[in-house]
Order: sequence, then structure tokens, then C-alpha cells
Amino acid sequence: MNTSVGFDRRLWPQDIAQSSAHAKMLAAQDIISAEDRDALLRGLEQVKEELEQGSFAFVPEDEDIHMAIERHLTELVGPVGGKLHTARSRNDQVATDLVMYTRECAREAQAGVARLMRALIERAEEHLDWSMPGYTHLQRAQPVYLSHHLLAYFWMLVRDRERFAFAERQCAALPLGAGALAGVNFATDRELVAGELGFARVAPNSIDAVSNRDFALDYLSAASTCATHLSRLGGELVLWSSAEFGFCELPDAWSAGSSIMPQKKNPDAAELLRAKAPRVVSHLVGLHGVMHGLPLTYNKDLQEDKEHLFDAVDTLELALAAAQGMISGASFHRERLAAAAGDELIAATDVADLLVRLGLPFRQAHGVVAGLVRVAVDSGRQLSELTPEELAVQSELFAPGSARDGEAASRGPERANEVKRASESEVKRASEGEVKRASEEYYEVLSRDSWLESKRSLGGSALPRGREQLERARAVLEGPAA
Repeated sequence: MNTSVGFDRRLWPQDIAQSSAHAKMLAAQDIISAEDRDALLRGLEQVKEELEQGSFAFVPEDEDIHMAIERHLTELVGPVGGKLHTARSRNDQVATDLVMYTRECAREAQAGVARLMRALIERAEEHLDWSMPGYTHLQRAQPVYLSHHLLAYFWMLVRDRERFAFAERQCAALPLGAGALAGVNFATDRELVAGELGFARVAPNSIDAVSNRDFALDYLSAASTCATHLSRLGGELVLWSSAEFGFCELPDAWSAGSSIMPQKKNPDAAELLRAKAPRVVSHLVGLHGVMHGLPLTYNKDLQEDKEHLFDAVDTLELALAAAQGMISGASFHRERLAAAAGDELIAATDVADLLVRLGLPFRQAHGVVAGLVRVAVDSGRQLSELTPEELAVQSELFAPGSARDGEAASRGPERANEVKRASESEVKRASEGEVKRASEEYYEVLSRDSWLESKRSLGGSALPRGREQLERARAVLEGPAA
């Protein structure tokens, strides 16, 4: 139960680097001789080579990777190997290895996120003007472009990259030199070791240094949110690749067949993106459970920090690679997407906005369009197939010459004279062909180009906004994480 070498052996690169820096500092401070330093460094290099080649011989007595390395080092260089642990405790040694590992994993996560961000930009550029339905409650809601939908995940990943950058910054303080909890009895140079190992500063409090695992919690928090984002992407890819949607086909490399039904192509990787997210989140909760109520400073409970962190790192790395592979290799079906986006019912909001522009309060306009939708659905027709007379039944705005009357009704009797004068002017312009009846504008709104290009607000789905968004996304991708 006390042994952790079965899972903490992955920390050997950090332990070798830390021990080498520590040996150099001990010699620089005249705590050990230059000859002892050189012997230690030669031995550590040999241990490193054996670990890299897989020839390192672990023995049953090895409690953890730190003791295994020191044990074999002493076998190689003799009693001088025992000098390496001068002015160092396993408490600050373990904390240092773990913070170095977390720092590297946070950097790798940022790189993996950036690769997926790039894939999303590339696919968005390829499908800039491909129409598709946007959904709320998994019901068709409003039409958008596929590029706009894909870039929604890009901006999620921007935030993920920023969270991993924050986690990396939380790994900037060197624990080594804190000793067991109170410091050490030697005049060590912690700044020298910090510089050698790439730390920006030393931890200012020895008690906090050996008991701190906030950096691991920060990584797990970032990983949990990122995995949740990937689960949403996976969930949509599962739906989109189904026969019921038919929006895309996933690459063979990230799909699987059925053991009994030869016609099936299952989106296994996308399904696993959904399932992996709660696994990562559980590790965040698990480490919070380890840390909860834990007295200062070091307790053996902290041995449980590693498996939570290690499995989350492995899971997220695989999930990011799978997401990138599926996005890069997916084949989207334009006609199927366009047909789903061509359902006129998803233009209902645009019709309501037309009535608002004609003077009707939005809540009233919402009710009018709901009535039109009911008529269309009950009669098995599209909204554009309703007659002008049917439109007029739902609102007088659709009756000939009544647009300004609707505006007057909505704004109160105090505007009656002004509206009357405006109506007289409108009648004159109408005779000259400058003003269209509301019913004519209704049918124009239901043309597909109108639906897609009407969302011109900043961040909206109209093509000009989409091009602006792509330009900004490319700049953000190439820039540093905040």
C-alpha cells in the first residue's frame, strides 16, 4: 500500500534533472566536493540512459522512483551516492518533481489545444458559406453557417488554452530547498537551482512549499473544462454522423464497425469523447477530496495526487488527438445540411423582426408568427405558401395599406396625427413604387439568403461577420495564450 513506484516512475526525467541541478548547487556552495559532484553527475547520466532504454532494473524494495534512482546511483558510484540527498528531503523532492511534470503537461496541453484550434479554423474556411440549422433544445431554431458553428468550438478552446497557461504560471515557484517542512541546515542557493530548472522564483514559505498541490488542481480544473468542451463536440459528431442527421461522415481511423452488423460504421471515438469528460472531472473532485481538511504539512495522503493527475493528463492528450483527427478528416454533406437549413419554420424569428420593424411590439409579433406557424403546420405547408389573406387574418399589418395603422396602434393615440401624415406620404411614395406592402416583405424574408445574412450584429452569423471572425481567430491562434 505504501509503494508508488508502479505509477510514479514516469517522474524519472524530472527527478534526474532535479538531482543534477541539486548536485551542482551543493558543489557550488562547497557542501560537497567537485569530485563528488562529477561522480554524481556521471552516475545520474548512466541511470538516465538505462531508464530511456528500458534496461533499468527495479527491485521489490524500491518504494518510489526517487528511492529507486538513488539506490541504483549508489550501486554505480559507491557511497558518494548517499551525498546526493544532503540538504534535501523527499517531501520537497517529490513536490519539485511533480510541479515540473505539471508545468510540462500544461505546456503540452496548450500545444494540443492549439492544434485542434488550427484544424477548426481550416475546416471553417473550407465551409465558410455552407448553410445548416442551428439548434436549441435539439430542435431546429435558426439557420447558421457551418463555419460559424465550428468556430464556436474554437472560442471554447481559446479559453481552455488560457486556463492551461494559468496552470503553467502556477508552476513558477521552486519547492526544492524547503526540506521536510522547515528549511535545511545548510547555506544552499535556491535561486541557482531555480534558474537551472527553469523556475521564475523560489517558494517563499517552506511549509507551503511541501504541502502545496494547487498547481495540480489548477491543471485538473483546466483539463476538466477542456474535456467537457470536447464531450460537447463529440456529442454533436455522434448526432451529425447518424443516418437521421446525415450531416457528415467521420474518418475510418476514428470509427469502428460492428461485430455482428456489417453495414454499421460506429462513431466510437466521438462517443468516447463524451464518456472521458466525467472521468477527468472525477480526478479533479478526487484530488480536492485528498486535500480537503488535510493538516499541514506533508501527509502520506499526498501520494494520491499522482494517479489523479497522471490519468487526467493521459486522457486529455488522447481526447485532443481524437478530436483533431475527427475534425480534420470529417466529410460534411452540403446538400443534407442545406436541406435541413431550408426548413422555413426556422425563419420564424426573422418574420417576427419584420413585424417589429413595421411597428408591432416584439411580444405581439411573436404571437402573430406563432399563429402563422400553426396554420402552416396544420395545413402541411411552408410559411411561404400561406396566402396574403391568411396573413391578414393573423395581423392587420398584412392587410393592404395598414402598415402604418399597426404602428399607430402600438405607439398610442398621441402619435395618431404624426402617423396619419406619415401614411399619406407613404401612399404617395407607394404610387411611385418605393414602398412595399408588408405581405410582399414577408415573402422576401422567407428567401433563404435573407435568413442567413440578416444576422449582421457583431459576432453574428452573416458572412461578412464570419470573415471578420475568421481573421480574428487566425490572429488569436498565432498569438500567445493570455
